[in-house]
Amino acid sequence: MTISRDLALGLRRLMVFCVFMTCVITAVSFWALRQPGTDATEASVALSPPPRSEAKLETLSTGITPAVNITRNADAQWLERAAVQTGIPARALQAYVAAAGAANHSAPNCGIGWNTVAAIGFIESAHGAYGGGNLTPAGQAGGPLVGPSLDGNGFAAIADTDGGVLDGDARWDRAVGPMQFIPATWEYAGKDGNGDGTADPFNMDDAALSAAGYLCAKGRDLTTATGWTGAVYSYNQSHSYVVKVRDQAVSYAEATGATG
Repeated sequence: MTISRDLALGLRRLMVFCVFMTCVITAVSFWALRQPGTDATEASVALSPPPRSEAKLETLSTGITPAVNITRNADAQWLERAAVQTGIPARALQAYVAAAGAANHSAPNCGIGWNTVAAIGFIESAHGAYGGGNLTPAGQAGGPLVGPSLDGNGFAAIADTDGGVLDGDARWDRAVGPMQFIPATWEYAGKDGNGDGTADPFNMDDAALSAAGYLCAKGRDLTTATGWTGAVYSYNQSHSYVVKVRDQAVSYAEATGATG
């Protein structure tokens, strides 16, 4: 009888210990998912990458300067047709195509398609139209593309890193521009996409090129499931966000009917 009671007590203790360890492992796993820079291979089920959409590029002639100074612009007729097919404003689409081309030029193994950059631009700011804004012919955001304070109230808490220079908030950081960069991220990832000598997060050429470069960083291969998912997850650490980007990128590829 004593042996039976001791055995029962031991089993109960083992069960309590197992429950405790399960809770600990779950909590640690959740914490790990939210850490900056976590790759999709550690944090999320890798999704097959969307078809890589290809654009027809213009044939350069003397005196023509591309929007991004190390690649070519989209062909004007293709751009007009694709803008109608996708609902992407032509000026934003031009920036996405140029950004993907430039990123692949700098990182030939990246394999990013313009439709992935465009999908992020759509989700982040409706291609610069969030809040009723639009892009100027020079690609400059015409609306107040500044996100909410990252004060820990429903968002991550990120204290001010730029003295309010970019986001107008000297206490907390806010995401800015059509691709919604946090000032601290823009500090190291921001690129000059239009060749004017300044990296401006409110300019679509600059923001799109910076986003494409950020996605291609760390030698990622976006033609693979882990590479593509890890890239998008690094942009916004949410599995539902990754799914939304993929669905939108697939939609753009299907609408233009040009994939690679």
